Amino acid sequence: MPSLKDLKNRIASVKATQKITKAMKMVAAAKLRRAQEAAEAARPYSQRMGAVLANIAQAVGSDDSAPRLMTGTGRDDVHLLIVCTAERGLCGGFNSQIARFARDHARKLLAAGKTVKIFCVGKKGYDSLRREFSANIVERTDLREVKRVAFENADTIGRKVISMFDKGEFDVATLFYSEFKSVISQVPTAQQLIPAAAPEAVAVTGAAAVYEYEPDAGAILSDLIPRNISVQIFRALLENVAGEMGAKMSAMDNATRNAGEMINKLTLSYNRQRQAQITKELIEIISGAEAL
Repeated sequence: MPSLKDLKNRIASVKATQKITKAMKMVAAAKLRRAQEAAEAARPYSQRMGAVLANIAQAVGSDDSAPRLMTGTGRDDVHLLIVCTAERGLCGGFNSQIARFARDHARKLLAAGKTVKIFCVGKKGYDSLRREFSANIVERTDLREVKRVAFENADTIGRKVISMFDKGEFDVATLFYSEFKSVISQVPTAQQLIPAAAPEAVAVTGAAAVYEYEPDAGAILSDLIPRNISVQIFRALLENVAGEMGAKMSAMDNATRNAGEMINKLTLSYNRQRQAQITKELIEIISGAEAL
């Protein structure tokens, strides 16, 4: 049984931890609002760009002028998994959910006889995946020094992916991230980037518009698809930041409550042991007095 001093030290230690978790919760709550606004602002832009891409892709069809980023290599033997996670922990199961989702997908591809390559964006995803797929990790990008994710960060990643595709290092590229729904809900998501899966065009009311492209649709796609890849990666990074802050806020709130419960239990144990010790001393004094 721990002594009174040990219990007192432990209570003080848990109280100090509770102060830290409470402060981290408040910091995450402050960052969450800005991150959520950025993620929600990026969604209409990425969706609209997808609609424009779909419209031009319909005009091109299976024409020979279509870029390889849209038509692909004609094979699906080598798959590149771009796994985006956070740089830091203390956010519950946020990072592990994304890593598990990508890990399950990689296992299915390997079971089907495909070659899997992994591009890790974020320290936590790399730490999780390297235990089983260390030989499959071909590229890694850390954003620990980046205080606020910008489009330039996503564009750098997008250019690396396109460069790898141009060198013939893979056939299909899939992006893994966590879509922010709410503070307590982040959904792991997989999105194919290469070949560019053109989304369905947005339905419009009235007569369908007829577009003329200058110089031509194929040339526009050659410029638009790389830009769309960077935009989708940027959206994924923003969704991850919002999801990370939401998960961290929820995790730190649970940790603060758990610390409070632990403090109550330790305080109760301390008071009981202290009362028992006082009672024991009183009995010894009374017994000694009666013996005289």
